[in-house]
Amino acid sequence: MAKIGRNDLCPCGSGLKYKRCCLRTKKAASPVSPMGRLKLSLVAEIERIRQAAADRVETVRELGVFILWSNTGGAAWLLEISDGDAVQVAEAGRELEVPIDENPETISINWSHTFSIRDGRFYLCSYEDRRETCLEDAPTRRIRASLKKIRRKFSEEQLRQVHLTDSEGDPVGK
Repeated sequence: MAKIGRNDLCPCGSGLKYKRCCLRTKKAASPVSPMGRLKLSLVAEIERIRQAAADRVETVRELGVFILWSNTGGAAWLLEISDGDAVQVAEAGRELEVPIDENPETISINWSHTFSIRDGRFYLCSYEDRRETCLEDAPTRRIRASLKKIRRKFSEEQLRQVHLTDSEGDPVGK
């Protein structure tokens, strides 16, 4: 069982350090696993990016291998960089359901699109019908800068380990 450090993010998902949140109120009854902390952090970041979309604020945030972004039109997306997956979490300032399946050991997201950046433009390709769309209002330059930053942090081997496959070798969660 992992011990929560005073300077770690609080497992309640507030985004505050543990010492400034639940340690003070003794709400944190038991330590949370690293996967549990990532899940709490991811859900908290999704909520933050949805709020930015509702407020019509352009934002780009990073969390591990994830990039979350919103634009002034009220759209927000969650991106995963190792396979270039994407799923929309807000549209026109309204929250959309995030297809996250959780268990104690993994986080599985049912991605709806892949993304790419070509010629300075942000493209999405739907898994459903393979249709490609260019999002002109995506904060492409900031997303590209975040991609470079994350790829400097993680080796290719670490990025490959992000995705698991089933017994037939197909990606899990797609």
